[in-house]
Amino acid sequence: MVIVLSPSKSMDLKTREVTLATQPEMLDKAALLVAKLRRMSKADLMTLMQISEPLATLNQKRFKDWTIPFTTENAKPALYTFSGDVYDGLDAATLESHAITFAQDHLRMLSGLYGLLRPLDLMQPYRLEMGRHLAMAKAKNLYGYWRETITAALNATPGDLLVNLASQEYFKAIDHRALDKQIISPVFKDEKKGTFKVISFYAKKARGAMARHLVENQIVDADGLLSFSAGGYCYNPELSTAIAPTFTRSEKRN
Repeated sequence: MVIVLSPSKSMDLKTREVTLATQPEMLDKAALLVAKLRRMSKADLMTLMQISEPLATLNQKRFKDWTIPFTTENAKPALYTFSGDVYDGLDAATLESHAITFAQDHLRMLSGLYGLLRPLDLMQPYRLEMGRHLAMAKAKNLYGYWRETITAALNATPGDLLVNLASQEYFKAIDHRALDKQIISPVFKDEKKGTFKVISFYAKKARGAMARHLVENQIVDADGLLSFSAGGYCYNPELSTAIAPTFTRSEKRN
């Protein structure tokens, strides 16, 4: 089994003592992107990323400062860098060593800049969403730039199952036809006025909590997903299909 998550725009850049760290496997391709982004003006970055001038200034500096090799002095493992709703649900800081070891083999984070990151891969801060239209080489956008490389890397992971806990924007970076794994995409719904609906804020946290459930319990098969119960969610067979198991939470629990 391999689990895929989206990255986050928000990042925790506070210093953290690191005993184990690895190098991103697609650093050469990331460096080519950085080289192009460095040549862009502040106005270009504002247009490309649809961000404010202060954010463009910040990320212009980040691309300028981006340097290889990555070390524990200038970079931080991805698992502890990404923050936000999904990563609040994952709560990586409280995972025990056995879960981190399992995650390193079975959890991957999609990234517009780094392609695909393992939990302990060092990364330097950036902003570059996968859906942005940045042409590179023969690719018209980042999907074209990354799709083949990401898909091949996922095919090289253990097992024949991929658990999709990523957003639609990032999951589109995978070539589903070339993927040699069955895709399962869990759905999380909350009750609102008697009807179960996907509520983005809650669903994001639940995706992170599901990732935590899988790595903590070292789950490698589809049946193992169904025992997920964090935050008051429970498996709802009536709303589920084999490829979209659905977990619901009653209104009084959210």
